[in-house]
Amino acid sequence: MSKNPGASIPTTKTARQARVTALLTSRAVRSQAELATLLADDGLVVGQATLSRDLVELRAVRVRGEDGGLIYAVPREGGDRSVHSVSSQELLDTRLVRLCGELLVTAEASGNIVVLRTPPGAANFLALAIDHSVMPSILGTLAGDDTVMIITRDSLGGAAVAERFLQFAAESGAGG
Repeated sequence: MSKNPGASIPTTKTARQARVTALLTSRAVRSQAELATLLADDGLVVGQATLSRDLVELRAVRVRGEDGGLIYAVPREGGDRSVHSVSSQELLDTRLVRLCGELLVTAEASGNIVVLRTPPGAANFLALAIDHSVMPSILGTLAGDDTVMIITRDSLGGAAVAERFLQFAAESGAGG
């Protein structure tokens, strides 16, 4: 049974590799067996040979974790293979707050949809920062040129998420 209720992960290679990447960037995974178990928890049963090929295609390597043990890591923006630790997650969240202060023009909600407006050309940049942050209330984002649409998990959660982004903008102190 999936630990992510309501989640539906197709059994395609692309979806599986996206889930592998998400797992490797969100936690320390020490072995292929551990990774296979995590995938099985999400309803994706994968053989060892398939998992090995996925790791090669994703350019995953084993690096030293914070405790000195070897863990899998995949390249992120700029080829960085450092592990997402609490401190690096805090940096990502700090970046999101800063970007909201610099780029957020408006935030409005309707039901479980939030629409963020940015200057022209900035929506993808903000959406990427949102996607890399850990906000369990967010199901996903879509970005255009100057608009980011966010879908929340809660059918009435849009207003709270929109308010949170407005608070991020206010917290940043940017735009003076």
